[in-house]
Amino acid sequence: MERISSFTIDHLRLEPGVYVSRIDRDPEHGNPVTTFDVRMTAPNREPVIDTASVHAIEHLIATYLRNDPNWKNRVVYFGPMGCRTGFYLVVFGAYESADVADLVRAMFAFVRDFEGEVPGATPVECGNYHDSDLMGAKWWARHYLDKTLSSLDEAHTTYPQIEV
Repeated sequence: MERISSFTIDHLRLEPGVYVSRIDRDPEHGNPVTTFDVRMTAPNREPVIDTASVHAIEHLIATYLRNDPNWKNRVVYFGPMGCRTGFYLVVFGAYESADVADLVRAMFAFVRDFEGEVPGATPVECGNYHDSDLMGAKWWARHYLDKTLSSLDEAHTTYPQIEV
């Protein structure tokens, strides 16, 4: 089997940041779709995000994105990584990390400052509504904004490759 590109990233050197994971093109029309790795913790060196906080962040940011006037029609998907070290943001178009940096900051500021009930966190709307932690989500959002997004530089937007 062919090795997938995400397994060529050196996760022992990967820092929290916003990375272009891949840019795919629709084979029929050539339309691009960019997948961003919104990495919130240093893999294998920092704690992973607890599932209740991940779930609340997912609900809040998905709601934010679907209501953002500039991005709502460009967003394909926002959701958690299986490793719980961050999220994937998938958008129509070919973009670089700098193109979405302000959007990512705004998304996490929305979570940090959110008050009220988490959108879609009821038994009618969600398949696991019990597992949601707004206070944890707010803590993680603040941490990511302060430690990473406040000074997003090349080291936090360029993947470290595995040296062979």
